[in-house]
Amino acid sequence: MALEPYRRLLRLPGVRTLLLVGLLARVPSTATGMALTLHVVEGMRLGFGQAGLVTMASTVGMAVGSPLSGRFVDRHGLRPVLAVTTGAQAAFWAGAWALPFPALVVAAALSGLLALPVFSVIRQCLTAMVPLEQRRMGFSLDSMIVELSYMTGPALAVAGVTTLGSGPTMAVIACGMTAAGLGLIALNPPTRSAEELASEQERVPRRRWLTPGLVALFGTAAAATFVLTASELALVGTMKNAGDTEWVGLAVALWCVYSLLGGFVYGGLSRGFSPLGLIAGMGLLTAPVGLAAGDWRWLVLAMLPAGLLCAPALSSTVEAVSGRVPAAARGEAMGLHGTALLVGGALSAPIAGAVIDTHGPAWAFAVAGAVGVVMVAVAVPFWRGRSAEAIPATAEEPVPAAAAP
Repeated sequence: MALEPYRRLLRLPGVRTLLLVGLLARVPSTATGMALTLHVVEGMRLGFGQAGLVTMASTVGMAVGSPLSGRFVDRHGLRPVLAVTTGAQAAFWAGAWALPFPALVVAAALSGLLALPVFSVIRQCLTAMVPLEQRRMGFSLDSMIVELSYMTGPALAVAGVTTLGSGPTMAVIACGMTAAGLGLIALNPPTRSAEELASEQERVPRRRWLTPGLVALFGTAAAATFVLTASELALVGTMKNAGDTEWVGLAVALWCVYSLLGGFVYGGLSRGFSPLGLIAGMGLLTAPVGLAAGDWRWLVLAMLPAGLLCAPALSSTVEAVSGRVPAAARGEAMGLHGTALLVGGALSAPIAGAVIDTHGPAWAFAVAGAVGVVMVAVAVPFWRGRSAEAIPATAEEPVPAAAAP
């Protein structure tokens, strides 16, 4: 695979800096879930049930707050939203270690509601800064960076809590969140391209762009994270049952490398694929993985085909959202996309856990793959090719029937 297309992408004004800041800013964000869990279990000496309640409160807050933050970015610009969310994260993580459990649950929900919108903001700004013909590569590279941050953040949280304790680790996360927010404020990347600003698009009513096809796309994005979360739990469950727990970190790292390779190759293709096809393929290739559960090395090898589709599947959903939504509503749409990803992962964990407990990890792979395929089948009738260019900027008048595609 030639590196020159990626070099051309990184030579675009501001793109290299945006991606670098995005990587550094996402690391503390990906460490938060693990840090909260370990703080409740190790620092407060409570059970995993209470830890799950705290992380659930945070996740619900993020699911609600993500599209709200995007909507405020669309209306008021990036810096005011970043200023508020950075202050909220700094306050929560600086003092969360001292809160009693009931107060921690409430504070975690509020912190999630005012989460730093680094994931959706980077994607929104990348859409504005990268020409249409290079966006597939840009989103693929961004998905690879997200993969790297998820490989780094939780591991650092575990290392911090086990060596320093939960209080100092939370203080480090507070510093990291503050630095991430201030870095994005200082960078202030554009959320709309020069052409979009010149066209002076007015606000588009939500009913114009939030079509059944876009909702179906969000559903398939949720299915993708459902498959990924269930696969991770099934992998860990299989290795635990076999007594190979010490190799879990290596197995997960290899799985992440598969995704990185897939994203790199997909970004260099001359044309992309439908996100529905990629997610359906990921589901079909995940379902039989449990048949190789006898040896963890064969199991990790069996996860290679589906793993190669992880980053392409997720980046294709971002690309599809960017092409279906007008620039004036892009922040809210990216926020809804983030909510879909959170919902898929949140639903997957208890379902996959129940399947592992009752029927074994091999069946969790089968259920994960089946859910991905079924969700795509449900979405297919609603899938349409309507792009953002087909949506009028002023949406007070209905589109004449003759003008419909």
